[in-house]
Amino acid sequence: MPNTDISGLVLETIAFSCANGTCPTAYTTNRGTVMIQGYTVTAEQARAAGVDMPEGEQMVEIPLSLFAETARLVEQP
Repeated sequence: MPNTDISGLVLETIAFSCANGTCPTAYTTNRGTVMIQGYTVTAEQARAAGVDMPEGEQMVEIPLSLFAETARLVEQP
């Protein structure tokens, strides 16, 4: 279940993909999660790729522990 209460949420930029900061960006939060800003993928585009995604999703929040584990697994030969 998503955490929709954003009161007190604090974001800190990790990395971004352009010089002006208005492009896909990764953030850490004060809740021990990561938020990713990116381009909108419509529900229709997501379904075509095999993903059931609601309209308008632009950011996802991922527990840091899952993010770290995923990165660790990707780095394995």
